[in-house]
Amino acid sequence: MNVERGVRLMAGVIVLVSLALAHYISPYWLWLTVFVGLNLLQSAFTNWCPAMTILRATGMKDANCVTME
Repeated sequence: MNVERGVRLMAGVIVLVSLALAHYISPYWLWLTVFVGLNLLQSAFTNWCPAMTILRATGMKDANCVTME
C-alpha cells in the first residue's frame, strides 16, 4: 500500500466511524466528518495533508516510488 491509498483508507474509516458516533452518541461528531472533508479538499490543491506525514513516518512509500514487479 502506498501513501495515497493509505490517506483514502484512513479518511474513509474516520468518516464512517464519525457517522456511527454521530448516530449513536452525539451529532457533534459530524464535525469530525467536516474536518476530514475539508482536509481532503485542501490536499487536492496542496498535495499535502497531516495523514500523509503520519503514513510516511510509518515507512509507507509514495505512489511514484512503488515499483511493480
